Amino acid sequence: MIATPAQRCADLAETAGEPREGTAPPAEHWLLVEHPGPWGRFALRESGMDPGAVAQLGSWAARVNGRITLVRRVARRPSIRDRPFRWFRVDARPGHEQIRTGEFSDAAELTRSTFAEGRVWPEPLALVCVHGRHDTCCAVRGRSLATTLAAEFPESTWECSHLGGCRFAPSMVLLPHGFTFGGLRPADASGLFQRYLDGVVDGRFLRGRSSHPPAVQVAHHHARTATGAVGIDDLRLTKTTRTGDTDWRVVFAEPDCIVRLREGRIPAGRRLTCATGPVRTIRVFELLDFRY
Repeated sequence: MIATPAQRCADLAETAGEPREGTAPPAEHWLLVEHPGPWGRFALRESGMDPGAVAQLGSWAARVNGRITLVRRVARRPSIRDRPFRWFRVDARPGHEQIRTGEFSDAAELTRSTFAEGRVWPEPLALVCVHGRHDTCCAVRGRSLATTLAAEFPESTWECSHLGGCRFAPSMVLLPHGFTFGGLRPADASGLFQRYLDGVVDGRFLRGRSSHPPAVQVAHHHARTATGAVGIDDLRLTKTTRTGDTDWRVVFAEPDCIVRLREGRIPAGRRLTCATGPVRTIRVFELLDFRY
């Protein structure tokens, strides 16, 4: 099913005013695999890579709560025969943030990327989803954002395959922290990335941090809004408790605060991706209480 411009998922989400918070893709670890394309709808499986290597990478991701993403340089399309390619392995867990990198020329070297020592990559990375075969909005909105960001930060910026939450296109992930943003305009991207380099999180477009579950992502949003905390390491998660079938209690330190939420569903009646039909409801979290 192909969406017309008036039916595109990102336009529908904007019209509905759907909240972004709590929608970052879940991942405590990331593996970025350089691949010039083409990317099928299911990028890794339809990438033309060795099926055995794909299976081993998938097992690693399932074991460590990881996410595998294909990446490529903006506006550069080398041949698949141009080797070696680069991999990045990212630890996005709070307090463990690190990027390591290496190169691979064949399937055996690629499978070793999940445990190879590699070398420390000292600079943050920005991934922009441009995966048009998965969702039209990501291609239409993502490519201009990636081009604009790469003009200022060419070594840090990569186009990437599907991130999730296509209706919030264009989507961008900043690593190693896994901060995920949506609904950005190209003019916003460079300033947002520079603030991240300076240790500041821009909360205006923040969907959440990938290493946190959705309830914590939403609680983090409310805590940042209420306290004014903007540092990348502010609001350290200390405890998450499910206090009923639908209620959550999330405790942060630095600064100390407690957020109580209620999880629920609201009617949608619209598509959440350009390639699928409408869904009946979407998940939301209501703020019940905040204590600072």
